[in-house]
Amino acid sequence: MNLAGLGARGSSRSVTVVRCGAIGCPVGRLVPEADNCAVWRAPAGWSVYPVGEVCPFKDAFGREPAASWITMNTTLPVLDSQAAFVDVGSEHMHVSIAGGRPEVFGAVTGELHRLRDWLQAQGVRSVAMEATGVYWLPLYGVLEAAGLRVLMVNGKHTRNLPGRKTDMQDCQWGATLHAHGLLRGGFVPPAHIRRLQDYLRLRQDHLTLAASHVQHMQKALERMNVKLHDVISNLVGVSGRAVIEAILAGERQPLRLLALCDAQIQKRKAARVHEALRGTWAEEHLFALRQAWESWQHYQGQIAACDAQIQQVLQALEATLRGAEEPAADRPGPATRKRPSLNAPVIPGLDELIQRLCGGRDLTVLPSCTSYSVLQLIGEIGLDLNAWPTAKDFTSWLGLAPGSHQSGKRYRGTGRKRNRAGRLLCVMARSLARSKDMALGGFYRRMAARRGGLVAIIATARKLAVLIWQTMVKGLGFVEEGLKRYEARVLETKQRTLHRLAKQLGFAVLPAPAAPKTQ
Repeated sequence: MNLAGLGARGSSRSVTVVRCGAIGCPVGRLVPEADNCAVWRAPAGWSVYPVGEVCPFKDAFGREPAASWITMNTTLPVLDSQAAFVDVGSEHMHVSIAGGRPEVFGAVTGELHRLRDWLQAQGVRSVAMEATGVYWLPLYGVLEAAGLRVLMVNGKHTRNLPGRKTDMQDCQWGATLHAHGLLRGGFVPPAHIRRLQDYLRLRQDHLTLAASHVQHMQKALERMNVKLHDVISNLVGVSGRAVIEAILAGERQPLRLLALCDAQIQKRKAARVHEALRGTWAEEHLFALRQAWESWQHYQGQIAACDAQIQQVLQALEATLRGAEEPAADRPGPATRKRPSLNAPVIPGLDELIQRLCGGRDLTVLPSCTSYSVLQLIGEIGLDLNAWPTAKDFTSWLGLAPGSHQSGKRYRGTGRKRNRAGRLLCVMARSLARSKDMALGGFYRRMAARRGGLVAIIATARKLAVLIWQTMVKGLGFVEEGLKRYEARVLETKQRTLHRLAKQLGFAVLPAPAAPKTQ
């Protein structure tokens, strides 16, 4: 039976459905009391009657139908009769209120304002929409500024039955679900965090494009059989940049190019660098090297401009959120200062600024957390982690906790798709693989030996996420216990497990005899 639209716009009617086999019983008969149910039909051999009535038709022997009667509530309670849903597109916005007749608006700014005014005129207080690409962002900003409650929902949660996929029906179905309270909104950071997020993501795009031009430089040098990138660790470091600029200026002598390198390189790798700088110097490859170098320099300027904008946003954010607190000079600085990464933004006093934004909580004391990684996390999750009631909710949203799938007696875990913040935490967890004195590094290596590197990265990232949530929400401090203490705890756990198993099997665990001393 198709119940789509049954009892629309707040109707809640109990009906009785019976399998009627009587001769002459109308098929799909709609009684006057069910006028709100006119959009659905009973299947062949079924009829709908109000509660309390019986089928007026009898079979060939004058008997009433012998099938059992089933009483059910045809509709869920409507929680918001003015709930709206918007099917977002690049050219049109399809809007429906509680499953009613859709309205179509354009996607230009004037049409978005007309859509906002129409929703307000209809008395709409809550609007849901799917997170489709970047098309939803302009509309979200307009509705948010108007004071409406806007929910961003996963498109998988609003799918209709197969064969009913149109923009009109999508917005009606989504509005029906929203009116009944069946949609759950996702996390969207506030406007000031979204502004920081846009600059950080744009900066990351510039970093990616700049890295591609470094590869173009390496390719051009390889075509000229100049192996400089095989000898030094960073082609765009101080020494690499000096050598490339000299090559483009016309210098070809290996000894003169070697003299431009850092003193440590000249001391330890002089012979290798000297041989690596002998090349063929073909004109077409020098042209490719020059273009790649100029492109890389262009993106470095773009990155520097992004850094300046990020600094302004952070300072404005501090003035807005922490303006009433004590001056920055009276605050204690970060407990530890970690060496910034090569791609970290060049912002004076970034460590202290981030600590003030976090309410005095220093996240850089956590393993693998630098100022740049914390800044990226703030751009994705914001400063208020109370949106997630528990650490489990936080790790589940990040995609670092397994999902569940239960059918009968079968239980199996299902993977979750990690969002940007979850992937960032995985990158941070991967950096712990070679740590020498951190407990989480020991945990990563232990998990990698048992379950593989991918599982170890996700498990370690989840532990990092829990530490971040506890620091930001509960204000708990973190003290590194060290690798030796962690290994000792693992050994104690193994000993307890061994004693328990031996007791179950009726054995006793005795210490191994001391090895005889050799003379």
